[in-house]
Amino acid sequence: MRYALVTGGSRGIGRAICIELHRMGYFVLVNYLSREQEARRTLECIGGEGELMPFDVGDAAAVSEALSAWSAAHPDQYIEVLVNNAGIRRDNLMLWMEEGDWMDVIRTSLDGFYNVTRPLLQPMVLHKFGRIINIASLSGRKGLPGQTNYSAAKGGLMAATKALACEIGRKGVTVNAVAPGFIRTDMLEGLDEKELKKTIPAARFGEPEEVAALVGFLASEKASYISGECIGITGGL
Repeated sequence: MRYALVTGGSRGIGRAICIELHRMGYFVLVNYLSREQEARRTLECIGGEGELMPFDVGDAAAVSEALSAWSAAHPDQYIEVLVNNAGIRRDNLMLWMEEGDWMDVIRTSLDGFYNVTRPLLQPMVLHKFGRIINIASLSGRKGLPGQTNYSAAKGGLMAATKALACEIGRKGVTVNAVAPGFIRTDMLEGLDEKELKKTIPAARFGEPEEVAALVGFLASEKASYISGECIGITGGL
């Protein structure tokens, strides 16, 4: 059995990625923090052929405990695909941004990347096959007003992607990032869709399934010569 872990897999882009990886034949570990009912819906979408794995990606001790327990229960297996999708928004102009809103966003995206990725690297290197796909954002590529914290977190994630790809490229492990633009999920709640569409050459929001299809390709063996890249999926924005 082949295993994939998707952080923040309970809804939106994360759920679509879980469905795509299941379609590719993976047993999907669905991480979530608090939305257990939504995570169970994701599990239903993949026919129950997965496992819920609740932990806060920003909590190093919680991540270590969960992944250590999984490894102990599966001594002859390893997680060969990791999708670091967990992320949160705490939008505000920097002038009025509270310290907690800065730290929470950084902790989830950047600390979460470190906490989850590091313990899974050694098995990938030993097996000489692994796929690490980080879900970044258009905000990290160009910067968006009101998202200094989010832009910093996702920009850092893209830089970390390139550095890690250099470190383990010889071991058959690829590391890439996907930078979605405006994708129709509840992360866009409160944004003016009508006005934003005017800025997008494709004149529409993207769908989670479109992001998942790109992630699925990067997770496949066909993408073995793609590493250290950040691929935008923005409708031309």
